[in-house]
Amino acid sequence: MVTKKEKGDLNRLLQNVTTAPNTPATQPPLLAASVADLAVTPTPKASHYIIVKLEQGTREWLEWRHKGIGASDAPAVMGENPWKTAAQLLCEKRGRAARESVQNAAMARGTILEPEARRRYISRTGKDVQPACLQSMEHEWLRASVDGLTNSGDVVVEIKCGESVYRNTSQSGCVPDYYYGQLQHILAVTGLQSLDFWCYLPRLPDLLVPVKRDNNYIERLLNLEFQFWKDVLRSA
Repeated sequence: MVTKKEKGDLNRLLQNVTTAPNTPATQPPLLAASVADLAVTPTPKASHYIIVKLEQGTREWLEWRHKGIGASDAPAVMGENPWKTAAQLLCEKRGRAARESVQNAAMARGTILEPEARRRYISRTGKDVQPACLQSMEHEWLRASVDGLTNSGDVVVEIKCGESVYRNTSQSGCVPDYYYGQLQHILAVTGLQSLDFWCYLPRLPDLLVPVKRDNNYIERLLNLEFQFWKDVLRSA
């Protein structure tokens, strides 16, 4: 059952992420204990999130990621991840954070190719982006590790370097359904109206698919994520 306070928290969350991108947060940032000691940078144009100074892939990043809901968690929460259920994700979040990132061969290849893919994106679009770890100033569990964000915070890119996603995207001209939740989660955190979905494989044409913000989907997503995080905390 959702309490009156929890309902108010959820309503504020939905209001903040569905209004204009530059709407200021109504509360100061709420940081998990492990994040409170890290350097954080409020963003000038997107004042409702902070950039947490972490290097993606490190143990510290894994700890931070474990203590919230990230973009890659969103498809499982929505029941749209063909490889992981919401129940499996809940078990993971209730356990200890992994000490190191576990990757299969395809994921490892994607990690290796990502820096080159980002350089190609910058060269092709003229948008200078860098990886960033973002955390909502209103709700500390709402997080995203993005592949590229401009200094001004007005452009974000999600990079994919897998053969399957490249094939599906090139054939359909659209983002695969199982990544839609991830992209809308990023748009919820950043407050932006669109993002770039960039597929890269060496010696093949680069693929760029703009993805628009879907407020109806984001409202459903945040409702489910809010309830999911309540379930995680119940075991604490």
